[in-house]
Amino acid sequence: MFRGIAGSRPQTRRPCDHSAMPDLELLDCGDGRRLERFGSVVVERPAPGAVMPRLLTDAEWKRPSLQWARGAWVRGAAADPWQVRAGDLTLECRPAAGGQVGVFPEHAETWAWLDAAVRKAAGTLGRSPEVLSLFAYTGGASLACAAAGARVAHVDSSKPAVAWARHNAELSGLGEAPIRWLVDDARAFVKRERRRGRRYDGIVLDPPTYGHGEGTWQIETHLPELLEDLSALVGPKPAFVLLSAHTPGFDGERLAALLREHLSVAAEGEDLGLTSASGNRLALGACARSGGVMHGAKTGRSKGAKRGR
Repeated sequence: MFRGIAGSRPQTRRPCDHSAMPDLELLDCGDGRRLERFGSVVVERPAPGAVMPRLLTDAEWKRPSLQWARGAWVRGAAADPWQVRAGDLTLECRPAAGGQVGVFPEHAETWAWLDAAVRKAAGTLGRSPEVLSLFAYTGGASLACAAAGARVAHVDSSKPAVAWARHNAELSGLGEAPIRWLVDDARAFVKRERRRGRRYDGIVLDPPTYGHGEGTWQIETHLPELLEDLSALVGPKPAFVLLSAHTPGFDGERLAALLREHLSVAAEGEDLGLTSASGNRLALGACARSGGVMHGAKTGRSKGAKRGR
């Protein structure tokens, strides 16, 4: 069972927050920056959504082990990798490109939801669910599904990211789990799977805003097309779908509407974010869910919408 670790500080739980996982903590945010703790390592980096004033003192902000500014790690660039616990998973952090460290705490609550969704699907299907995880990066969602008993296809176009995810699987005791590790373009892979007649019970995708190079991913243009192809892989009644994004303009309701339109499923959307120990709230994208454990989801297509095969 994917669960939080005992000993976390008492907090008010919020949707998609990480308060039950004491290795992951947003200490403060404001003035365009965020101060976070990953295990014992404190990281300071940009946060465009942090438009509020900081609440911690300047002295408390001057303690980070890692600091990203002006497009580079200006402190701690040579730091050795370290590990954090997220529920039942052990994940490796390291200073990476773009100010990332390989773990996205705002997704921790969705990993717990995936655990429950996989277990529910397994009970309904009477077998291990087949799950497709797209834009899967370092594997948090893929491993949450695998730990719950799913057979997972983990797809990311970055070879280093897939290698990192496989290492996280080893650290989490999932080295022998039924996971296919696939370095591939998400759109191309899904189109091939559709031609093969492959079927999946659950879908997880966390698309970026854009890729690099001519003809590469653009969320505004390519997400609807990808969802149409995915509808052929899951059929009319997928066990669950989780779609998340960190693109301005793609709030939870817009993502849910895309699922309803292209997959013909009930879906509900919500914001992703973290509440800091200091009390500030940082918005970090949005997600939409279908299946699993849901409350008050809207269903059906918009009037006049058609399934474009």
